[in-house]
Amino acid sequence: MDLITKYFPHLTEEQRSQFAELDPLYRDWNAKINVISRKDIDALYEHHVLHSLGIAQMIRFKPGTKILDFGTGGGFPGVPLAILFPECEFLLVDSIGKKVKVAGAVAESLGLKNVRVLHGRGEEIKEQFDFVVSRAVMQLQELVGFTKQLVHGTQRNGMPNGLICLKGGELQAELRPFKRIVEVQELYPTFDEEYFKTKKVVYLPF
Repeated sequence: MDLITKYFPHLTEEQRSQFAELDPLYRDWNAKINVISRKDIDALYEHHVLHSLGIAQMIRFKPGTKILDFGTGGGFPGVPLAILFPECEFLLVDSIGKKVKVAGAVAESLGLKNVRVLHGRGEEIKEQFDFVVSRAVMQLQELVGFTKQLVHGTQRNGMPNGLICLKGGELQAELRPFKRIVEVQELYPTFDEEYFKTKKVVYLPF
């Protein structure tokens, strides 16, 4: 939890409380449904919560922004972002029902009124959003194919609507088809932990 306040010192008391509740909530759910690897649960705040909040290094969403978390798994990056941006709307989608169940239960326990969850596939979504966010669920070109039609053209933020995803490792080949328009931001040394040395935020305007 100290990691979160280290980089986000201006949280409200409610936000601090919600972030603090993530550890016991995910430990409890992980004992029933394995959504985070056993060895990773002790690094929940660094590897999952803070990593999710890396998207806030690329953009601070304005109130009223609608965001789709595509392939949310157990709720990342959607749940931490929904805590950080309580005046934005989030839809968390995953094709694996048990993972969505955990994401929804955690959001409900935290009292996050700005979160909805959907067990389904991208092509089943019948609404549009300002941004799609995602955490390394598939190659960028494939992800664009699934999500481009889910983003509308009315801009309300300081940057055009589009896709923002968290990626790691060598991305040169993956980004080549988009090199003219894609923006890549390293998370290290903004987040100075060793884990973030290979982590990046990738933004692709639609």
